[in-house]
Amino acid sequence: MANPLKKLAGETAIYGLSTILARLINFFFVPIYTRILPPEGYGSYAEIMSYIAVLQVVLMLGLETGCFKFASKGTTTEIDTEADKKHNNTVFSTALTTVISIAVFCLALSGLFGNSISSAMGYTGYSKMIIYIGGILALDAITAILFARLRYQQRALKFALFKSIKIVGELVFNLLLFYVAPKYMASHPNNFLTAFIPEQVHFSYIIFAVLLSCILCFILFIPDLLQIKFKFDKSLWKKMMLYSLPLMIASLPGTINESADRFLFRFLVDNGITGEGWKADLGVYQAAIKLAVIMNLFIQMFRYAAEPFFFSRYKEKGSNELYAKVMEYFVAFCILIFLGVVFYIDILGLILGKDFRSALGTVPIMLLAYMILGMLFNVSMWYKLSGQTKYAVTITLLGLGVTIVGNLIFMPLFSYWASVWVHLASCLAMLLFSAYLGQKYYPIPYKWKQIISYIVLGIALYVVAVAIQFAIEKITGRYATVQDPSMLLVKLCINTILIGIFLFFLQKKTHIISLIKK
Repeated sequence: MANPLKKLAGETAIYGLSTILARLINFFFVPIYTRILPPEGYGSYAEIMSYIAVLQVVLMLGLETGCFKFASKGTTTEIDTEADKKHNNTVFSTALTTVISIAVFCLALSGLFGNSISSAMGYTGYSKMIIYIGGILALDAITAILFARLRYQQRALKFALFKSIKIVGELVFNLLLFYVAPKYMASHPNNFLTAFIPEQVHFSYIIFAVLLSCILCFILFIPDLLQIKFKFDKSLWKKMMLYSLPLMIASLPGTINESADRFLFRFLVDNGITGEGWKADLGVYQAAIKLAVIMNLFIQMFRYAAEPFFFSRYKEKGSNELYAKVMEYFVAFCILIFLGVVFYIDILGLILGKDFRSALGTVPIMLLAYMILGMLFNVSMWYKLSGQTKYAVTITLLGLGVTIVGNLIFMPLFSYWASVWVHLASCLAMLLFSAYLGQKYYPIPYKWKQIISYIVLGIALYVVAVAIQFAIEKITGRYATVQDPSMLLVKLCINTILIGIFLFFLQKKTHIISLIKK
């Protein structure tokens, strides 16, 4: 069992290189955006990106996982033959043909109805931005299948390289647009840039930078595209769609739980907590939860490596016990990340501009929500492995119901506080329901007492840290802030000791520390 776990950990690390780079650059973007854009501008950017996130999932049709299912032989012992390679080529070319067709249609719609869509969204005069969104969706859908092909081929280094180039490209384009382009346009009237972006700094600069990075990524994949012998297998396509479409619907809750609240802010929040309107509330909230990205980072790294890992071993003896052990280690790491972020939030919070720090209290809740979403990914493998993807729809509808109803009731009263708590509740509801169905139809021997003990201990240590800090502040009348470095140092030292306690508990309960050393 140790060897496959070690292999999974190694692949997670390689896939994680590009993901870590992406999140680090996102951290780099946040202080830029929160110091150049007002909260309202950042809120508009967050809203636009939420539409893109949801549409990306829809346009993919669940075909990433579908490709793994229909290309996989279900064992790691078989040797690839020419017939296998031909079959795999047909699987990926059928998926690519489907996605390219939809991508072209989407891009055409954005070009034809850009003015109407931008006006309906309240961004009159920014029809080009709608075209950019269409371009992003089209190019991302195509390259997503090509990235999935690299994952299936276990070409993790090439995957990481291409992802990294795309990410660095986006960084460079952002820096050029925000720091170079405005000066250039001011000194050169009637220049070519005004055909693409406004002369004054605007949140649409970010959308244009994303489009440019997508074009760069597509160019990198041109040699791979030329190697594929395109063949559309109608019979295979029907099977792939029957399997993949429910997965597409099932994957929406995770995206919607991160995005639906951004849709609803404009309808449910008036002046909001900031007193400056729904865009400002959305802006400070979205900036704050960027600090929870470390948890999301680990989950994304894990997902890239774990999905093909699970599929390749599901016919092996003892695979269910292996999956259970993976879940245990996964939760242990997540709680460690949770404590690391919440215990040093005073330092991490300095990443944000001063006008964006009022929502830092939402970060611990969002960290837990991300962790539960990762647990849901693990638990939900039962219906992917067994082919019973019809249950994904039921689980999805439950999560969507909690998300929509919860926000409709509480967001008008509590703004982003309602959003973050509802997000947590939705993820938890889906996890519990999926775990119940999984034990009924495809039992995996998860050690729930052990898993819950990690979560309870992590939350308890956080509560202890808050209680200790509250007591110290009451006694001394001083507060642990950057304005009082000595008190902040005391707080950080106490929190570090508490992390040590968790690590000691972890070592006693598992061999996870020794696994890391190996």
